[in-house]
Amino acid sequence: MINDYSERHYPFEGCFNFRDIGGYPAADGRRVRWGQYFRAGRQDRMTEPDLQRLQDLGITTQIDLRKPDEVREQGRGPLAGLGVSYHNIAIIPDGGTDQLSRLVGDTGISGRRYLGYLEFGPESWIRLFEIFADRSSGPILLHCTAGKDRTGVSTAFLLSVLRVDRALIEADYILTNHDVPRQADFIETTTGFPEGMDRKSMMHAAGVPENAMGDFLDGLRERWGGPIGYLRSIGISDSILDAVRSKFLEE
Repeated sequence: MINDYSERHYPFEGCFNFRDIGGYPAADGRRVRWGQYFRAGRQDRMTEPDLQRLQDLGITTQIDLRKPDEVREQGRGPLAGLGVSYHNIAIIPDGGTDQLSRLVGDTGISGRRYLGYLEFGPESWIRLFEIFADRSSGPILLHCTAGKDRTGVSTAFLLSVLRVDRALIEADYILTNHDVPRQADFIETTTGFPEGMDRKSMMHAAGVPENAMGDFLDGLRERWGGPIGYLRSIGISDSILDAVRSKFLEE
């Protein structure tokens, strides 16, 4: 299942890292449903052909993990005009990026930095799983700006609850790197690279380190016994977890 990138990836012209997590096997012999959970980066740069293809996916709920200032700068994106239910659940609050860097002692992407997301409190994760458990939320698009860090951690929590093997969770995270060259091409030909960046540094910034998700999962295991242990520790009940499995796993 880790070699089916072309099947799960949607190569939109103006949106990157957009893919379906369907098809992954769960521990009880079932598989994750296709077409129910899409993970992505920002959508505000989509082209007209992109918009039609996006509409065809039948998404009914948008979960936006960006900070409020990112939403103000980039806009909500095209789903705003399609009657889609919208939830802004900021994993990192406004002003939180600097706080996070002080907390973990670095600014680079790492499992330690991902663990730092949890220090902003449990409310975001509780709300996220309430939406996941709600059958009326329908097909979900969950995203941040790049669709790799906050989106990657949230997706790892979901796949863990669905009892997908850890190796597949880490492999799904690393699939982000497949779309980095396209994203670099797009930025170079539209806005140009940010000041002080060339193609190599842009690709590094847009990608993910191969060990970051593993380090994050190790940290959860050491402190809480794993992702599900953390979720239970913040008050997410087994009935919520069971409802999430019922919604996202095939019968």
